[in-house]
Amino acid sequence: MKNLLLLSNSTTHGFSYLEHALDSIKDFFGDDHKLIAFIPYAGVTFSHDDYEAKVASVFNSLGYSINSVHNGNPRAIIEQSDAIAVGGGNTFQLLKSVYEYELMNLIRTKVENGTQYIGWSAGSNLACPTIRTTNDMPIVEPRSFQALDLIEYQINPHYLDAHPEGHHGETREQRIEEYLVLNQDKYVIGLREGSTIHVSGDKHILLGSKQARIFKFAKKAYEIEPGTDLSTIFI
Repeated sequence: MKNLLLLSNSTTHGFSYLEHALDSIKDFFGDDHKLIAFIPYAGVTFSHDDYEAKVASVFNSLGYSINSVHNGNPRAIIEQSDAIAVGGGNTFQLLKSVYEYELMNLIRTKVENGTQYIGWSAGSNLACPTIRTTNDMPIVEPRSFQALDLIEYQINPHYLDAHPEGHHGETREQRIEEYLVLNQDKYVIGLREGSTIHVSGDKHILLGSKQARIFKFAKKAYEIEPGTDLSTIFI
Protein backbone atom coordinates (compact mmCIF):
# COMPACT_ATOMS: atom_id res chain seq x y z
CA MET A 1 0.00 0.00 0.00
CA LYS A 2 1.38 3.40 -0.99
CA ASN A 3 1.94 5.83 1.87
CA LEU A 4 3.03 9.36 0.95
CA LEU A 5 3.06 12.76 2.62
CA LEU A 6 3.28 15.54 0.02
CA LEU A 7 3.84 19.06 1.33
CA SER A 8 3.41 22.24 -0.67
CA ASN A 9 6.37 23.91 1.06
CA SER A 10 8.95 23.68 3.82
CA THR A 11 8.73 27.18 5.29
CA THR A 12 5.50 28.98 6.14
CA HIS A 13 5.23 32.57 7.33
CA GLY A 14 5.45 32.68 11.11
CA PHE A 15 7.00 29.21 11.44
CA SER A 16 10.51 27.82 11.38
CA TYR A 17 11.67 25.22 8.86
CA LEU A 18 9.00 22.47 8.48
CA GLU A 19 7.45 23.56 11.79
CA HIS A 20 3.98 23.95 10.28
CA ALA A 21 4.04 20.26 9.33
CA LEU A 22 5.54 18.70 12.47
CA ASP A 23 2.28 17.15 13.65
CA SER A 24 1.58 15.69 10.22
CA ILE A 25 5.11 14.29 9.97
CA LYS A 26 4.86 12.70 13.42
CA ASP A 27 1.45 11.22 12.64
CA PHE A 28 2.79 9.93 9.35
CA PHE A 29 5.89 8.17 10.67
CA GLY A 30 4.58 7.26 14.12
CA ASP A 31 6.50 6.72 17.34
CA ASP A 32 8.92 4.04 16.16
CA HIS A 33 12.43 5.10 15.19
CA LYS A 34 12.87 5.38 11.42
CA LEU A 35 16.04 5.59 9.33
CA ILE A 36 15.14 7.93 6.47
CA ALA A 37 17.09 8.23 3.23
CA PHE A 38 17.20 11.92 2.31
CA ILE A 39 17.51 13.05 -1.31
CA PRO A 40 19.04 16.57 -1.35
CA TYR A 41 19.51 16.98 -5.09
CA ALA A 42 17.02 19.85 -5.50
CA GLY A 43 19.29 22.07 -3.40
CA VAL A 44 21.41 24.28 -5.64
CA THR A 45 22.65 27.35 -3.73
CA PHE A 46 23.82 25.40 -0.66
CA SER A 47 25.78 22.20 -0.12
CA HIS A 48 24.27 18.74 0.33
CA ASP A 49 25.96 18.61 3.74
CA ASP A 50 24.22 21.81 4.82
CA TYR A 51 20.89 20.59 3.47
CA GLU A 52 21.19 17.28 5.30
CA ALA A 53 22.02 19.07 8.56
CA LYS A 54 19.02 21.37 8.23
CA VAL A 55 16.61 18.51 7.59
CA ALA A 56 18.20 16.28 10.23
CA SER A 57 17.73 18.93 12.91
CA VAL A 58 13.97 18.67 12.39
CA PHE A 59 13.65 14.91 11.97
CA ASN A 60 16.05 14.13 14.82
CA SER A 61 13.83 16.19 17.13
CA LEU A 62 10.95 13.84 16.26
CA GLY A 63 13.01 10.70 16.93
CA TYR A 64 14.02 9.83 13.35
CA SER A 65 17.45 9.55 11.73
CA ILE A 66 18.43 11.09 8.40
CA ASN A 67 21.08 9.72 6.06
CA SER A 68 21.53 11.71 2.86
CA VAL A 69 22.16 9.71 -0.29
CA HIS A 70 25.21 11.87 -1.07
CA ASN A 71 27.05 10.24 1.83
CA GLY A 72 27.74 7.04 -0.12
CA ASN A 73 26.14 4.77 -2.68
CA PRO A 74 22.69 6.33 -3.20
CA ARG A 75 21.00 3.08 -4.16
CA ALA A 76 22.42 1.23 -1.16
CA ILE A 77 21.39 4.01 1.23
CA ILE A 78 17.82 3.95 -0.13
CA GLU A 79 17.69 0.14 0.00
CA GLN A 80 18.81 0.10 3.64
CA SER A 81 16.42 2.81 4.86
CA ASP A 82 12.92 2.59 6.29
CA ALA A 83 11.59 5.64 4.43
CA ILE A 84 12.47 8.22 1.79
CA ALA A 85 12.44 12.02 2.12
CA VAL A 86 12.86 14.33 -0.89
CA GLY A 87 13.59 17.98 -0.22
CA GLY A 88 12.55 21.07 -2.12
CA GLY A 89 14.58 23.36 -4.33
CA ASN A 90 14.84 23.19 -8.11
CA THR A 91 12.70 20.40 -9.56
CA PHE A 92 14.69 20.14 -12.80
CA GLN A 93 17.97 19.64 -10.96
CA LEU A 94 16.29 17.09 -8.68
CA LEU A 95 14.91 15.03 -11.57
CA LYS A 96 18.14 15.25 -13.56
CA SER A 97 20.09 13.85 -10.61
CA VAL A 98 17.57 11.10 -9.86
CA TYR A 99 17.92 9.92 -13.45
CA GLU A 100 21.72 10.21 -13.44
CA TYR A 101 22.01 8.05 -10.31
CA GLU A 102 19.47 5.55 -11.73
CA LEU A 103 17.16 5.95 -8.74
CA MET A 104 13.81 6.36 -10.46
CA ASN A 105 12.74 2.72 -10.69
CA LEU A 106 14.20 1.91 -7.28
CA ILE A 107 12.26 4.67 -5.51
CA ARG A 108 9.06 3.88 -7.40
CA THR A 109 9.25 0.17 -6.61
CA LYS A 110 9.99 0.71 -2.93
CA VAL A 111 7.13 3.19 -2.47
CA GLU A 112 4.69 1.00 -4.38
CA ASN A 113 5.67 -1.82 -2.02
CA GLY A 114 4.97 0.23 1.09
CA THR A 115 8.08 2.30 1.87
CA GLN A 116 6.97 5.69 3.22
CA TYR A 117 7.73 8.74 1.08
CA ILE A 118 7.69 12.35 2.21
CA GLY A 119 8.39 15.24 -0.13
CA TRP A 120 8.04 18.98 -0.04
CA SER A 121 7.81 21.39 -2.99
CA ALA A 122 10.11 19.81 -5.61
CA GLY A 123 9.87 16.55 -3.67
CA SER A 124 6.10 16.63 -4.13
CA ASN A 125 6.49 17.41 -7.83
CA LEU A 126 8.69 14.32 -8.13
CA ALA A 127 5.83 12.09 -6.95
CA CYS A 128 3.60 13.26 -9.83
CA PRO A 129 3.36 11.68 -13.29
CA THR A 130 5.61 14.46 -14.65
CA ILE A 131 7.24 17.66 -13.37
CA ARG A 132 5.39 19.82 -15.91
CA THR A 133 3.45 21.74 -13.25
CA THR A 134 6.46 22.87 -11.22
CA ASN A 135 7.02 26.61 -10.78
CA ASP A 136 10.77 26.29 -11.22
CA MET A 137 13.05 27.60 -13.95
CA PRO A 138 14.59 24.80 -16.08
CA ILE A 139 18.19 25.58 -15.10
CA VAL A 140 19.27 22.11 -16.27
CA GLU A 141 17.83 19.57 -18.71
CA PRO A 142 16.80 16.24 -17.23
CA ARG A 143 16.69 13.08 -19.33
CA SER A 144 12.91 13.29 -19.36
CA PHE A 145 10.13 15.23 -17.65
CA GLN A 146 8.57 11.91 -16.58
CA ALA A 147 8.61 11.59 -12.79
CA LEU A 148 7.76 8.84 -10.29
CA ASP A 149 4.07 8.61 -11.27
CA LEU A 150 3.08 7.60 -7.73
CA ILE A 151 -0.15 9.62 -7.94
CA GLU A 152 -2.46 10.10 -10.91
CA TYR A 153 -2.71 13.91 -10.77
CA GLN A 154 -0.32 16.82 -10.99
CA ILE A 155 0.50 19.12 -8.06
CA ASN A 156 1.32 22.81 -8.33
CA PRO A 157 3.07 23.57 -5.01
CA HIS A 158 3.12 27.08 -3.54
CA TYR A 159 -0.11 27.78 -5.43
CA LEU A 160 -0.93 31.52 -5.50
CA ASP A 161 -4.13 33.30 -6.46
CA ALA A 162 -2.52 36.73 -6.52
CA HIS A 163 -2.02 38.86 -9.61
CA PRO A 164 0.06 41.85 -8.47
CA GLU A 165 -1.09 45.26 -9.60
CA GLY A 166 0.82 46.38 -12.68
CA HIS A 167 2.03 42.85 -13.48
CA HIS A 168 1.14 41.81 -17.02
CA GLY A 169 2.46 38.27 -17.01
CA GLU A 170 0.26 35.19 -16.72
CA THR A 171 -1.21 34.21 -13.37
CA ARG A 172 -0.57 30.78 -11.90
CA GLU A 173 -4.09 29.77 -12.92
CA GLN A 174 -3.46 30.82 -16.52
CA ARG A 175 -0.25 28.79 -16.63
CA ILE A 176 -2.10 25.72 -15.35
CA GLU A 177 -4.83 26.27 -17.94
CA GLU A 178 -2.13 26.25 -20.64
CA TYR A 179 -0.90 22.90 -19.35
CA LEU A 180 -4.43 21.47 -19.40
CA VAL A 181 -5.08 22.51 -22.99
CA LEU A 182 -2.25 20.17 -23.99
CA ASN A 183 -2.84 17.52 -21.26
CA GLN A 184 -6.61 17.28 -21.22
CA ASP A 185 -6.80 13.99 -19.32
CA LYS A 186 -5.00 15.32 -16.23
CA TYR A 187 -6.14 16.99 -13.02
CA VAL A 188 -3.96 19.63 -11.38
CA ILE A 189 -4.13 20.37 -7.66
CA GLY A 190 -3.22 23.94 -6.72
CA LEU A 191 -1.68 23.22 -3.30
CA ARG A 192 -1.37 26.38 -1.22
CA GLU A 193 1.47 26.89 1.23
CA GLY A 194 0.89 25.17 4.56
CA SER A 195 -1.15 22.42 2.87
CA THR A 196 -0.33 18.73 2.56
CA ILE A 197 -1.74 15.68 0.82
CA HIS A 198 -1.59 12.39 2.72
CA VAL A 199 -1.81 9.38 0.42
CA SER A 200 -2.72 6.16 2.18
CA GLY A 201 -3.65 3.42 -0.25
CA ASP A 202 -6.58 4.72 -2.30
CA LYS A 203 -7.22 7.72 -0.02
CA HIS A 204 -5.69 11.13 -0.76
CA ILE A 205 -6.61 13.43 2.12
CA LEU A 206 -6.01 17.19 2.03
CA LEU A 207 -4.45 18.34 5.32
CA GLY A 208 -3.87 21.82 6.70
CA SER A 209 -6.10 24.85 7.16
CA LYS A 210 -6.36 26.04 3.54
CA GLN A 211 -8.49 25.03 0.61
CA ALA A 212 -6.88 23.52 -2.49
CA ARG A 213 -7.89 24.52 -6.01
CA ILE A 214 -8.84 21.83 -8.52
CA PHE A 215 -8.22 22.25 -12.24
CA LYS A 216 -9.42 20.11 -15.14
CA PHE A 217 -9.69 20.90 -18.84
CA ALA A 218 -13.05 22.36 -19.92
CA LYS A 219 -14.24 22.57 -16.28
CA LYS A 220 -14.45 25.64 -14.05
CA ALA A 221 -11.77 25.55 -11.38
CA TYR A 222 -13.12 25.02 -7.88
CA GLU A 223 -12.04 24.76 -4.24
CA ILE A 224 -12.01 21.76 -1.92
CA GLU A 225 -11.91 21.90 1.87
CA PRO A 226 -9.29 20.41 4.20
CA GLY A 227 -10.26 16.85 5.04
CA THR A 228 -11.50 16.12 1.52
CA ASP A 229 -10.47 12.83 -0.04
CA LEU A 230 -9.11 13.93 -3.41
CA SER A 231 -9.64 10.47 -4.89
CA THR A 232 -13.39 11.14 -4.89
CA ILE A 233 -13.04 13.97 -7.43
CA PHE A 234 -11.57 11.66 -10.06
CA ILE A 235 -14.63 9.38 -10.21
